[in-house]
Amino acid sequence: MIRLSVPSAPGGQAPDLVTRRHFFEQCGVGVGKMALASLLAAESQAAPGPGLPAAAHAAPKARAVIHLFMAGAPSQLELFDYKPMLKKYEGKPIPPSVVGSQRYAFIRPDAAVLGPQFSFARHGQSGAELSEMLPHLGGMADEMAIIKSCRTTQFNHAPAQIYLNTGFAQPGRPSIGSWVTYGLGSLSSDLPAFVVMSTGSGISGGAACWSSGFLPSTYSGTRLRNQGDPILHVSTPAGISEATQRDSVALIKAMNERRLKLDGDGEIATRIANYEMAFRLQSSAPQLMDLSGESEATLKLYGADPKQASFARACLLARRMVERGVRYISLYHEGWDAHSDVAGNVRRNAAATDQACAALLRDLKQRGMLESTLVVWGGEFGRTPMVESSVSLGRSMGRDHHPQAFSMWMAGGGIKGGVTMGATDEMGFNIIEDEVKIPDLQATILHCLGMDHERLSFRQNGLDFKLTGVEPSKPVAKIL
Repeated sequence: MIRLSVPSAPGGQAPDLVTRRHFFEQCGVGVGKMALASLLAAESQAAPGPGLPAAAHAAPKARAVIHLFMAGAPSQLELFDYKPMLKKYEGKPIPPSVVGSQRYAFIRPDAAVLGPQFSFARHGQSGAELSEMLPHLGGMADEMAIIKSCRTTQFNHAPAQIYLNTGFAQPGRPSIGSWVTYGLGSLSSDLPAFVVMSTGSGISGGAACWSSGFLPSTYSGTRLRNQGDPILHVSTPAGISEATQRDSVALIKAMNERRLKLDGDGEIATRIANYEMAFRLQSSAPQLMDLSGESEATLKLYGADPKQASFARACLLARRMVERGVRYISLYHEGWDAHSDVAGNVRRNAAATDQACAALLRDLKQRGMLESTLVVWGGEFGRTPMVESSVSLGRSMGRDHHPQAFSMWMAGGGIKGGVTMGATDEMGFNIIEDEVKIPDLQATILHCLGMDHERLSFRQNGLDFKLTGVEPSKPVAKIL
């Protein structure tokens, strides 16, 4: 059992060691009975479900989330939001009435329009319109809910990535994976509840995207490597037996618990939990990463080489994590920042991700897991309808950052498949129907997990903080 401490017990008693159950019963952090009931279920390794109080929230549809974060911001105009009018006006300045007062870092407001670089076609019974660069996802169109009307307040990569993950554009707030594990607990005793993986060139927002912020650090995401040892420095050192290591961990735990009783410092409780988890990971993590038991058909479905790090391999590992009780998985694929050669950028990244994304949905569905697993796909913002070209920067035929409108999709746990919602104007510049803000997306994810974003809070410095902040937000009803 994870143990936490609070600065002072109810009634002004001296600090003392308290269980997680007692913490949520007594400290009044705003989650109340909803989180308590979920944690009771998690502690007994039972699946969360209808036992949650109806007054708090609905029974969850999803038990786990796989967030496929396309870092760098994919061009929605080349993937999901087809705008034939851009081809008609290609090479001409975009009308000032469209741009308004918006300014950009690398292009002039009157930059020339750039038409879509690929053809689009309709797929499935739903008739969802997808780019030719997404042939595999086209086959899963009826499982997906595509949102063409997402909007963010952030213009640059790092703050936009942090904002989408934490609800705040600066480091220091808990990430959504941390909020989820704080509210619902863990379904696994051998793997972290919140796992992060990455493929590509680097994450602009860095560890702030999976930090626990002001929540106890036991809720931070654990980053696993896609190849080799899943976690550095966890393997047993040469010459050390399991019995010796177990005795060492037990001794360290006893010393830490003694210090915890004296100081009441919750970070010591986190340290105890981390030592114990690290010990369990020495056997569970290598088993997780060993794909030798996967069939040739499954490997072919994903396009994954068991010995080669790739997005496909990471998607397959994500499915295996869900099977083993990991609650929240953030999988970052970096490299979508198309300031130059947007066509080549989309072609490369779609080739690396399309098959695996579709395979993940198909694999989850055929195993009966899609109904209880929420899959989220998208980047931090969109790309401009205008072209970016700069001789001095060596750029041509690219697109700049565009926070006003971008596309995402969701599938699985609690999401209505075969839905396309939202619309942008004929230039793809502004949203004209069903705007979805970042807090709405966050509220939707929490809703699918059975949590009310208004109730999930944590008292810090005298204030009750929420993932979705103080501005009005709500789950996106049209895709539920």
